[in-house]
Amino acid sequence: MVIADHNAPVRRFNISKMLMLQVGAGVFLLVGLALGASLHYFQVARDAAENRILREENLTLRTQLKSVRERIEHIGSTLDRVERFDQKLRAITLLSDPQRNLAMGPVEREPGVGAPVAETQFTELTTLESPKALPGKLDRLSAEATRQEQSLQELQAYFQDQKSLLASTPSVWPTRGWVTSDFGQRLDPYTAERVGHSGMDIAAPHGKEVSAPSDGTVVFSGLEGGYGNVIVIDHGYGIKTRFGHLSKLLVKAGDKVKRGMLIANVGNTGRSTGPHLHYEVRVNGIPQNPRKFILEE
Repeated sequence: MVIADHNAPVRRFNISKMLMLQVGAGVFLLVGLALGASLHYFQVARDAAENRILREENLTLRTQLKSVRERIEHIGSTLDRVERFDQKLRAITLLSDPQRNLAMGPVEREPGVGAPVAETQFTELTTLESPKALPGKLDRLSAEATRQEQSLQELQAYFQDQKSLLASTPSVWPTRGWVTSDFGQRLDPYTAERVGHSGMDIAAPHGKEVSAPSDGTVVFSGLEGGYGNVIVIDHGYGIKTRFGHLSKLLVKAGDKVKRGMLIANVGNTGRSTGPHLHYEVRVNGIPQNPRKFILEE
């Protein structure tokens, strides 16, 4: 029944039960569709937000990957330069490296032969196509860096040994004066006969300082027959120097000396015709010309 205001007639309507069920079902369906649409909207909105975050992360990862590739390229180029420098050093020092097929002396590439393995490997690192390839490439790069480190440690040990050898090699005048008798054959000042002279005599004022020509250890300091007061220094590597006719000994056996260190004074002891220094250099016990070991003018 529909009752209007004032004097309007009352209207009567009959609604069947089936119609009511149909209307209710329609309303329920509309509500369900509206609820499903709302849920789908919120799901799409959430996915869109996650996609935006993923896109930002993807962009960041791409940037980082590009940076990693650039760093790998730089490291590869650096190791290439180290490899070439290593080969040059080994060519100079005549050191070989069987692990990397580096022979003694300079290595020249034969016609038609490709680039060295290391160079090819580093070139591959600069043309990475997939991030999945990074671990394997980095492992090979790390292994090559380790080999380079070991090689450079070997070269360092070699040059350290050479430094020690240079420090132990006599290279300066033990005293300044006039060379009155050189190394080799000479006339004996007492017998006038030709005899071998195992060193050289340097005439100098009595008491003039005598210095060590290089680093070493004093192995003898005392009297020795016709040489009078004598000092013998062992420089290592089979090199020994001998100083005779000294007036004063300033070091004793067992003392460590450095190049230029004061060790004695010029004298006239032993079988001598005047104040001078008898200076010898022996390599593995064999007398050598001391002039070959003096770099000073």
